Amino acid sequence: MTDTTSKIHILFVHNNFPAQFNNIVKELASRPEFELAAIGCETSRNMAGVKLVRYRTPAGEPAAHAFARRFEHECRRGEQVMYAAYDLIEAGFIPDVIFVHPGWGENLPLKTLFPDAKIVVYCEFFYRTSGQDFGFDPEFPASGVDGRIELEARNASTLLGLTQSDRGLSPTYWQFSTYPKEFKSKIAVIHEGVDTEALRPDDNAALMLPTGRLLTREDKVVTYCARNLEPTRGFHIFMRALPQILRRQSEAQIVVIGGDGVSYGRRPPRDSSWKAAMLREVGTQLDFDRVHFLGRLPFDVYVSALQASSVHVYLTYPFVLSWSLLEAMSCGCVVVVSDTAPVREVVNERNGVLVPFFSRDILAEEICSILERPENHKAKRIAARRTIESHYDAKRVCVPKLMELIRSLIGSAEQPELRGPMARLRL
Repeated sequence: MTDTTSKIHILFVHNNFPAQFNNIVKELASRPEFELAAIGCETSRNMAGVKLVRYRTPAGEPAAHAFARRFEHECRRGEQVMYAAYDLIEAGFIPDVIFVHPGWGENLPLKTLFPDAKIVVYCEFFYRTSGQDFGFDPEFPASGVDGRIELEARNASTLLGLTQSDRGLSPTYWQFSTYPKEFKSKIAVIHEGVDTEALRPDDNAALMLPTGRLLTREDKVVTYCARNLEPTRGFHIFMRALPQILRRQSEAQIVVIGGDGVSYGRRPPRDSSWKAAMLREVGTQLDFDRVHFLGRLPFDVYVSALQASSVHVYLTYPFVLSWSLLEAMSCGCVVVVSDTAPVREVVNERNGVLVPFFSRDILAEEICSILERPENHKAKRIAARRTIESHYDAKRVCVPKLMELIRSLIGSAEQPELRGPMARLRL
């Protein structure tokens, strides 16, 4: 039997494990001095070297006041995490360090169960009623006083997590900026990182469409990607720009990647999905021999789509920055992006094209310009790739910083300076 008493025990808690912890888990699992465990719900994925305990997502709608419904559901989920943690305790696993995303209440029992563990909370986003996604889009007006109070109440588990944590971990400076000043001194800004080896330029890449057609870098391919196709990621703006793009560029092929659900915001009032809503609005103006909705793709097919792209579109409200933007840049895409605060942290005039979020005409103009003169934008492709290599490369940049953070928590390295952001990026 392997002696684990001298090992450093690290627990990851995320309903969709490994999620943001994927790269650091891979690194830790490769090192014999660490023993890893994870708690997640049914969608969690097994990883080599990790003991995964799954819990069942609580069912049913909480019968609580509207302001408290989310928190009650989070409490129910926290209870399930507690039972899963008992399984680990019974197996002899007591964590020295815990990484947890507090957005679903999974953090609630951890400090009580493991009072001696160092806790790192993943600080993805702090909800506010102004200056962020709420009320940003005039097409979908912000709700009244009740809606604002309910929104602010969404921060309850996050605030509890921060008060109980030893460190916070935010992936970008803009996301860090959404948090209250009282907690910023304990939050480090370290992105989880991009696998630049898997996500790299490939001039020979090809994407096979369901029709059997093969798209390559010789074609005029416009890609758009979001976890789900919805307004928070500018799907409605992109769709309204398509008729103009298709009219001006007769050879353009439009590849849309993403699901029909809702990750953020509200559902459409009249339709089953935002895709259905936008097709009802502009569908008669589209050529479906050239517009391809591919849904969610296997990772290797997704990468091929990015590698074959002539121009990649990324739009977002002032909200969490998507992995897809960084992954597209890592693949050397020419990116046309919304001129919104989270995006400006990564994209500038040297490595991409910024457009006003609400202007479908400017969006269409920039896309068509790139399709007409792709040779003029080669430098942007190179600069985009270099940005990711310099600041977001998992193996060489981000994971080493996360390892330094872990070492500081377990006392085997000199504690790094973690009072707010370490150093502003110079792109």
